[in-house]
Amino acid sequence: MDVAFVIRERLEELGLEQRDLARAARVTESYVSQLLTRKKAPPAPDRTDIYDRMDRFLKLPDGELARVAEVARKERLKRELGDPLEPLFPRVRDLILRKCQPEKAQQIRAIFERQPLGELERLIVKQLLDVAGLATDIFHLSARHLALLDSLIDSWDIDLASFSLEIVLHRRGRAGRVKRFEFVEREAGPEPGLKQFLANPVLSGTATPQELAFLRNLRFNGRRPTALYYYRELQNLRDPLHFRTP
Repeated sequence: MDVAFVIRERLEELGLEQRDLARAARVTESYVSQLLTRKKAPPAPDRTDIYDRMDRFLKLPDGELARVAEVARKERLKRELGDPLEPLFPRVRDLILRKCQPEKAQQIRAIFERQPLGELERLIVKQLLDVAGLATDIFHLSARHLALLDSLIDSWDIDLASFSLEIVLHRRGRAGRVKRFEFVEREAGPEPGLKQFLANPVLSGTATPQELAFLRNLRFNGRRPTALYYYRELQNLRDPLHFRTP
């Protein structure tokens, strides 16, 4: 069972049309059609703005479609990873949270527990490993990697609005000295085209936090891309033909 199945069943039970749902959810009829035929992936589970409107219109329990979307996401990850979906190795997560800025640790922990092995957790681990110079990934961490991370990383912090990540390293040979790395350049505000893209659920409704972080980090040297540009860039990012296999 997935989002498309639940929506189709409810529309049939209530005697409603796709255009009725599109109007209630404030999206285009084409978007609903592609969603129901699975030509377009459903919105991310945290897109409650869309799902809440659909739930109300389809007379479903609050949060039902978001719950179905999250279950489908986990099932997809199980198939892709080939292993049961479990939280990141507890020692790794404990280390990550211990290095997190104290005022953010509780919020980050809640996100990790709500979405085990989710986009945010994988993004942070990947960046910590890259900065520490460890040639591995989150699926092949060893006790040695943990020890090195512990010795190399002093602390880290993230802006959850912009996904700007700052990592503070221990300076080798000089205890207590640190060096800061900024992975996302800060700007006064997003591009107008990006704002329009984010405000349009038809264009941005399925984008993951990691994909949005990538789009926010694009630079144009004075040029002003449109919302359609960001949508096409998102599709390019997802197309495996645009990337070489390592």
